[in-house]
Amino acid sequence: MLPQVQLLFMVVFLEMGLILMFLFRTPLRKLIIMSLDRVKRGSGPLIVKSVAATVLVIMIYTVYSIKELQSRPADSVNPTDQILLAHQILEAALMGFSLFLGLMIDRLHHYIRELRLLRKTMEAVKKQDRTLDNIKNGEASTLRDEISSLRNRMKQLESESEAKEKEVQSQRANSDSLKGQSEKLLLEYDRILEENQNLRSQLQSVDDTLSHSDNKKNT
Repeated sequence: MLPQVQLLFMVVFLEMGLILMFLFRTPLRKLIIMSLDRVKRGSGPLIVKSVAATVLVIMIYTVYSIKELQSRPADSVNPTDQILLAHQILEAALMGFSLFLGLMIDRLHHYIRELRLLRKTMEAVKKQDRTLDNIKNGEASTLRDEISSLRNRMKQLESESEAKEKEVQSQRANSDSLKGQSEKLLLEYDRILEENQNLRSQLQSVDDTLSHSDNKKNT
């Protein structure tokens, strides 16, 4: 019986030591986590569950034996039975405590793995956010450059439009001037035609007069 109790004490102290190592971030904790990761691969979980189920069955049998001894009359219990009862109570307590510590180790290992995954996910999200911020900053800088170039282009187009408008106004002024000159030339042409017509009429009249006077002289 004593070797079994010693073994249970060793298991309990080992589990308590593992739990304490889980509480502090040391290289040894990382090694323990990696070892537990390997244990939980393949047939490891089945073996651990089988051992835990065996210990649980033994603990239940021990508790049943304790109940059986306690149910005996006080007169029939001798010192040997009392020592056996105390020994079985110690064994049942150590087995129950060992199972409880094993469950704690399993949960701590699970939570530490989840925490590591969450940290990795958060780091990936932070990196992605930084990348997006850099992209946004780059896009914002590109947009600013495009807006600046568009503004410069607008100013250039406005200046070109003003120059074209001045040119059109100048051409309109020239056109109006040419139109006025052409109207004046037309009027002058009409006046010259009229004077020419008058001169022709006068010349015709003079010719008629001369021819009439010549006819009179011949007569």
